[in-house]
Amino acid sequence: MLKAKTRWMVQPSDDTLMKTYIDNLSITPLVASLLVNRGINTIEKAREFLQTEQQTFHDPYLLKDMDKAVHRIKTAIEKREHILVYGDYDADGVSSTTVLLTTLRKMGAQADFYIPNRFTEGYGPNETAFRQAHEKGFSLIITVDTGIAAVHEADVAKELGIDLIITDHHEPGPILPAALAIIHPKQPECPYPFKELAGVGVAFKLSHALLGELPADLLEVAAIGTIADLVTLHGENRLIAKIGINQLKSTSRTGIKALLKVAKVTNSDINEDTIGFALAPRINAVGRLQSADPAVDLLLTEDAEEAFEIAQEIDLLNKERQKLVSTMTEEAIEQVESSYPVTDNPVLVIAKEGWNPGVVGIVASRLVERYYRPTIVLSIDKEKGIAKGSARSIVGFDLFENLSTCRDILPHFGGHPMAAGMTLELENVDLLRKRLVEKANTILTDEDFTPITKVDVSCKLEDISVKSIEEMQLLAPFGMHNPKPIIQVEDVTLANIRKIGAEQNHLKLVFEQEEHQLDSVGFGFGYIHDDLSPTVTLSAIGELSINEWNNFRKPQLMLQDVKVDQWQLFDYRGTRNVDKLLKNVNLVKNSTIITFQSAIYEDLKQKGFDTNTIFVNTVSVAQDLNRINKNLVLMDIPSSLDLLDSLFVQGKPDRIYTVFLQEADHFFATIPTRDHFKWYYSFLLKKGSFKLKEQGEQLAKHKGWSKETIEFMSQVFFELEFVTIENGVISTNSTSRKRDLAESKTYAQKQMQIELEKTLLYTSYMQLKQWFEERFQSSADTFVNV
Repeated sequence: MLKAKTRWMVQPSDDTLMKTYIDNLSITPLVASLLVNRGINTIEKAREFLQTEQQTFHDPYLLKDMDKAVHRIKTAIEKREHILVYGDYDADGVSSTTVLLTTLRKMGAQADFYIPNRFTEGYGPNETAFRQAHEKGFSLIITVDTGIAAVHEADVAKELGIDLIITDHHEPGPILPAALAIIHPKQPECPYPFKELAGVGVAFKLSHALLGELPADLLEVAAIGTIADLVTLHGENRLIAKIGINQLKSTSRTGIKALLKVAKVTNSDINEDTIGFALAPRINAVGRLQSADPAVDLLLTEDAEEAFEIAQEIDLLNKERQKLVSTMTEEAIEQVESSYPVTDNPVLVIAKEGWNPGVVGIVASRLVERYYRPTIVLSIDKEKGIAKGSARSIVGFDLFENLSTCRDILPHFGGHPMAAGMTLELENVDLLRKRLVEKANTILTDEDFTPITKVDVSCKLEDISVKSIEEMQLLAPFGMHNPKPIIQVEDVTLANIRKIGAEQNHLKLVFEQEEHQLDSVGFGFGYIHDDLSPTVTLSAIGELSINEWNNFRKPQLMLQDVKVDQWQLFDYRGTRNVDKLLKNVNLVKNSTIITFQSAIYEDLKQKGFDTNTIFVNTVSVAQDLNRINKNLVLMDIPSSLDLLDSLFVQGKPDRIYTVFLQEADHFFATIPTRDHFKWYYSFLLKKGSFKLKEQGEQLAKHKGWSKETIEFMSQVFFELEFVTIENGVISTNSTSRKRDLAESKTYAQKQMQIELEKTLLYTSYMQLKQWFEERFQSSADTFVNV
């Protein structure tokens, strides 16, 4: 057995729909199953998803209030009014600001931008910023990626005589701001057909309407915000992302080129991962540590020297952010381990003074990855007496719902089931922890604390080819609600396995199924090398890719998890260095060591292995054995088959490690035949009596036997009452009756030991494994019958 690190949830398949896609779209079964599992349930939707770039954008005027917004903005441009674009400090907000400001300046507007400081102003529009804008002569404010909750600020704008246009995509509340125009696909009575635009998507639609034509050159910027904000990559978002990524590969935008350079990304390698792991984190880092203005300046500048200077500054900020996150994560882990152990805390609420509130959400995510518990990380401000932070959750614990029950101590909080942000009084942190722990104890089960991996499809090795993997790219770009496919290969064997890497901490495997093979690489999986037996049948999950080497292309699986559902046999028979074997910490720590011989048991005790070593000398001891571990190390050979069988009445072990140390080798010892017994008995009859000690060795030499052979036959005759033995003298018994040798306990024991040795020591691996299978069944039947 080998347990998976996560719970695999394989998506159900619809074979009929799959066949329809295969026949009508000329695609492989693998891609057909992926389409079905993404909820694409008609030929038309499937064709649209696969041929995204052939689709067209929706009319921007389908957005409610678009006509009002365009009219007011064009009027402001004509009258040379000062326009302020009010954005947000994350990648979506920065790209939204860039898109709209580029459009306004292209139209000749007198426009500038403003992004609030995360630390001094917080998220969204604020009254002070609006009043400052009024003092500077701005008469029109357009929000991007923010503003839908700015009810008070809209009233302030009206009071100041500023017209306010809101463009946003966050969930609208029950009361909307009294703005001149609100452009939001989810607002009531908005007929726009696609509701899931990112903030930059909404800004892009406004630019489209203002220019009267699609601003195709801005799609690369729109793609950054769309992918970074983790909105669903279906519909128009998918169109933005796909075209935008293609544009980024040949971008002429000075700031993006500079950012790609410091991130060491070549244009030909650009994909959604480039945005998610190279561009977006750097853009986000600026607003997390200081004002986000440099990020907007970078995307707007046309000066190569200035762009590279800003890009380097942003790269340094990102490195600082990484160090900060690493330090805070270590401090948070120390708190968990020392003060809030996961055994007692199904929800982790961790707080510390001086933590940067801009990165607490990242730290919360790291703790969820490590402990898989709903986690809140708070930054304490003792001067203000408040704690401010972010939360991340796990499947089964709705953060928003459970935090809503604590509204009396959470004056400011918002979010959704998996993430939230909040501010609360410092004195209420312990109370919040207490309440959430109580909630979790009633909601979550032990199973809920095992992470879930959603597996798109389980397939056979014959279904995996270079062609099918290339075809999978038709589903790209991958992201929210269109994740990179996780593939399961089931019931495969190992054609090859070896550790790789300088520290031997990675794994190279070759899976085999019938005549098909698949290469696999498991980074960080070196530790499971010793957990897989030679003939194991296993299942694995991971992402498929194409390995190119010397112009030769092969499919490969980038390993994410492995499991073995059957028991495993690990054969250490004949090992010369038992001490080295016992230094294998994982083997010893997770196993119960079984000994049948007292001398070996005492030796193990002296070596410090007494806590998990059991001396089994009777059937009752074995049957009553409460195995803490499901793995058994059989250190030596039992004296009887019953002793071994009785170990299995509690069920089949997960693993058996066979060492089978043996001092006396019965199998290769000189075993007397029935002719030997016949000759020796005739000899005794002639002699009448015989001195074993004085004459036994001489007789053995004469016959070419061992002294032990003479002693063994004498003991058998004694047990069968053929002879008497007194003071070392053996004499025949005239009253003895005919009996079979097998009636002697010593003879039977010897024969059994010979047979046990033959089976346990001198069979092949497969023969031994099959023998254990038979013993499991025999033990189970015996136990049921009892």
